[in-house]
Amino acid sequence: MTTVRKGQAPAKLNRDEFHLVFSRDFYDPAFQAVAPQLAAVEEVAWKNYVDSHKAPLTVKAGPGFADPDYDLSVEWKEAHDRLLAAEAHQKDPATPSRVLLINGAARNDGSCPSEISKTWRLAKMCEDILAGEGIEADLLDLSRLTSDYDRHIHPCKACVSTAMPMCHWPCSCYPNHSLNQENDWMNEIYERWVAAHGVIILTPTYWYQTPAVLKLMIDRLVCADGGNPDPSSTHGKEAEEAKALEKDWDYPKHLAGRVYGLVVHGDVAGIESTRRSLSDWLDWMGFIDAGPKALLDRYVGYYESYWDSHATLDKDTAFQEEVRNVARSVAAAVKAVRDGKLLQPDRKLSSPRPK
Repeated sequence: MTTVRKGQAPAKLNRDEFHLVFSRDFYDPAFQAVAPQLAAVEEVAWKNYVDSHKAPLTVKAGPGFADPDYDLSVEWKEAHDRLLAAEAHQKDPATPSRVLLINGAARNDGSCPSEISKTWRLAKMCEDILAGEGIEADLLDLSRLTSDYDRHIHPCKACVSTAMPMCHWPCSCYPNHSLNQENDWMNEIYERWVAAHGVIILTPTYWYQTPAVLKLMIDRLVCADGGNPDPSSTHGKEAEEAKALEKDWDYPKHLAGRVYGLVVHGDVAGIESTRRSLSDWLDWMGFIDAGPKALLDRYVGYYESYWDSHATLDKDTAFQEEVRNVARSVAAAVKAVRDGKLLQPDRKLSSPRPK
């Protein structure tokens, strides 16, 4: 067994340092009116931090888990059960077809930019097409990370790089109540991916890459590709146990077989590399592309000004129709998959290099 390497993490904060960090959440002078109550809350938070109360409420894993007596986080168990229900609903041939539309732009009119994004408008065009095809559209607007109160997608902690079985499906890293890493959006987002028969990601290009709000979600979906659905098998985050398990790991692809389409746009550079990286990622996860017309990258107002870019989009009716064609292609592919007419050609092949 390889050695678990240690020595990077800093020591815990001391009491004075903790007070400074805790107080930042209450910088507004309006909180002075409840200073005694905040001091009492701080004392509890300090004790929970020192005692590492990551998951203060637990439940026995029960039947079906490697260690039925292991104490699972109540929040993780609830998310796990919702994913099982969503998967059963998704596989039921009597249920309506469902496509997850993802707006990957960080801009909306409820935050500093004070204006909707062009990506949002494109997503609404796809929503209209899907509705006309009799498909349920679930519009996930990741810009809410910039405008909603205390909404988060916390970053991936890369448990998979210690050992794949340490990366749990769904992610068990959050919430971590002792570190105030809470209100994580991903458990809801996992459920929406599982419930979908198809996914369309629409995104602008920021500095040759996807926006941070989209990349946060992508990184946290690593557990969907090879993740361990049983945290009791590693007794939480026991690195030695996870490393031992990986020797015979089968890297389950929890979302494979769903259809996808992409709309990537920009104004200067980077659209092709962004579209390719998204395609490569979804292909790796076992998704099925909905054909050439479903994989779109285009410039809107190439090297033109920002202030009138919405008007530029208004005039580019060809691009608008191409976006609608992405939705049409995904709708057709979803129907074909559910009818058994479109199958992954390599679905029964085992990889000689699984990872």
